[in-house]
Amino acid sequence: MATWTAQARVAGLPDDVLTLLTEPHAIARWAPIPFEVLNFEGDRLVAGDRVRVQGPLVGRSLEFEVEVAEADDGRLVLTATGPITLDVEYLATPRPGGSEVRASVTVSGRGLMGRLLAQATDALLASGALRTAVQRIACELEPALAAA
Repeated sequence: MATWTAQARVAGLPDDVLTLLTEPHAIARWAPIPFEVLNFEGDRLVAGDRVRVQGPLVGRSLEFEVEVAEADDGRLVLTATGPITLDVEYLATPRPGGSEVRASVTVSGRGLMGRLLAQATDALLASGALRTAVQRIACELEPALAAA
């Protein structure tokens, strides 16, 4: 089991960050692992939501059930369960001129295939995928701030 973290300063306030983090169509633009939301009709994810997602990883199309544990006060906590488990937390803390966003992803896998997929996911995150995702969040918030 490995945990990966990344952080960045962003122009938006914690509420702006949380809005971006919980908008299903926006998530696909910045997520460290590409995916498609399969069964969610709402505007925003909230605590208690369960969503199915599908995306490619090491040449395979995988499905996960995502359970949102918390989505308020600048904090998003969720678990994606499928062939591997991803425990994810994003925390936006107010700072002068915006917020600091800290992202954390813990990857675990069970069984032979789960361990192999977890290692592939670790390699993806080690190559900077989470850092890139946090930078994409910052870029997404720049136009929103300019329009405000």
